[in-house]
Amino acid sequence: MLDVAKQAGVSYQTVSRVINNHPSVAPETRERILQVIEALSYRPNKAARSLAARQSRTIAVITYTMVYYGPTQMVINIERSAREAGYDVIFTNIEPMGDDGIDAAIERLTQWTVDGILLIAPVASNRYAHLVEEVRSIPLIQIDIAPGAPAPSVIVDQYYGSRLITEHLIALGHRRICEISGPHHWFGALARHEGWQAALTAAHLEPVASVEGDWTSASGYATALALLDNEQFTALVVGNDQMALGAISALHSRGVRIPEDVSVVGFDDIAESAYFLPPLTTIRQDFSELGRQGLAYLVDLIQGQTHRTGQLVIKPELILRKSTTSPK
Repeated sequence: MLDVAKQAGVSYQTVSRVINNHPSVAPETRERILQVIEALSYRPNKAARSLAARQSRTIAVITYTMVYYGPTQMVINIERSAREAGYDVIFTNIEPMGDDGIDAAIERLTQWTVDGILLIAPVASNRYAHLVEEVRSIPLIQIDIAPGAPAPSVIVDQYYGSRLITEHLIALGHRRICEISGPHHWFGALARHEGWQAALTAAHLEPVASVEGDWTSASGYATALALLDNEQFTALVVGNDQMALGAISALHSRGVRIPEDVSVVGFDDIAESAYFLPPLTTIRQDFSELGRQGLAYLVDLIQGQTHRTGQLVIKPELILRKSTTSPK
């Protein structure tokens, strides 16, 4: 550091401030020090290497609370893929959920030096546009955003997955098919609800009933009991596997056999769904692949290897197990 300071004609404290990206250094002084760092191949640590290359080698990930299965799996694989690509990852959680949490995330972002941003944005908010505008000079990829979003993004086709699994039930002969959806302010929940409706409409069937849960097993249990008390149905489309677990428990508590009396399907294909009683027919959306694809897309943007700006869509897969059969 002393050699850099001597050649640049500054104190070593000034060199240290540049290495740590302190804002108090004049732009022309900062540029002179960076040129000396590069000329001397000075490599005291990763920060200096990053400054010499004009990159932080750091990616910011903004996500909603990681108690949910999908965002958690994405984050795990984003970090793994980033490490393999030579990037560190900084995480910030949108808390509270909603506009205030997004504004707080924007405030934190302005204090960081990052090469790119991954925004896991599954919940509707008019503040996303503000966030994108605030960081417009930084490459940004949105994950799990609404279909057709204008910014570069990666999504799973939730509508297709829900329609696919509802069509599976219709093909088995079911005509009275209820739904437990996720909360409709989540893009994925609304798309799954619309896929369920579209499959019924295409088969000239009337929706029996749809109730909203909150993704938890407890809400699946409560909403399934409410449906049993008020509706007659032979199949139940559930918005995620956790709620399906609760729904199955509720049906068992009333002596309803699965799938002999009611067929039940989920969505996500969490690791435990193969061990439900009975094993759950569900839709596999590959959260690991979603994270990997989002990271790869972002790195390509950072490195100037792509000029693509559209939406990458990943198709989910129907996983057939033992929770569905033809109605009596």
